[in-house]
Amino acid sequence: MKTIGIIGGMGPLATVHLYERIVLRTKALKDQDHIRVLIDSNTNIPDRTKAIIGDGEDPTVELIKSAKLLEKGGADFLIMPCNTAHYFIDKIQSSVHIPFVNMVQETVKRTVDDFGRDAVVGILATDGTIKSKIYENYYASLGIKTVVPQKSQESVMKFIYDVIKKGNYNEGTDLLFEAVEELKQLEATAFLLGCTELSSAQYLYKFEGSFINPIEVLTEKSIEFAGGQLS
Repeated sequence: MKTIGIIGGMGPLATVHLYERIVLRTKALKDQDHIRVLIDSNTNIPDRTKAIIGDGEDPTVELIKSAKLLEKGGADFLIMPCNTAHYFIDKIQSSVHIPFVNMVQETVKRTVDDFGRDAVVGILATDGTIKSKIYENYYASLGIKTVVPQKSQESVMKFIYDVIKKGNYNEGTDLLFEAVEELKQLEATAFLLGCTELSSAQYLYKFEGSFINPIEVLTEKSIEFAGGQLS
């Protein structure tokens, strides 16, 4: 089987959850049935949202360092559990000679499979992801309508940075679901967890509904690309 290389650390909990999901979703009867995974949890990567909105350090230097390190270590392909960082994916891809499984692209394809082209996708994500229109552009190319929070985007950012990134899990999900309710009023029929901290939140709080979880999509695609079997 092929070896997976994970550019991680954005944040570390999302990296842990991705690796855990790969292990749990791989059909295996013994250690040797599992996929070899190399992880660089590079917490030196500068904040991606700050870079995109124009007042932060360029993260591509560290992202490329991680990509090259993983390639040198024997990774056959790369994955990256950070939606916002996919804004820089072309620069990272051009620095290595191994393929990159694009989580954003695969998530949009999965949305069509699960919810159809008539879905209205409410995007829950960082300011950087929303400003860059990473997801909106992919969805638009398939004719899928998207909506984003207007009044509650600040609540989404607080949930990501002050609850999940800081480990204040006892704060609960009120801030997140404030935005979900607004998106419902904007006629959203499915809700994209467009930040890997939000994917982690679904694993932590075990909330259900019409949510699209990119980490879960990336997990399945990575196992398939590596030549493993899904459980």
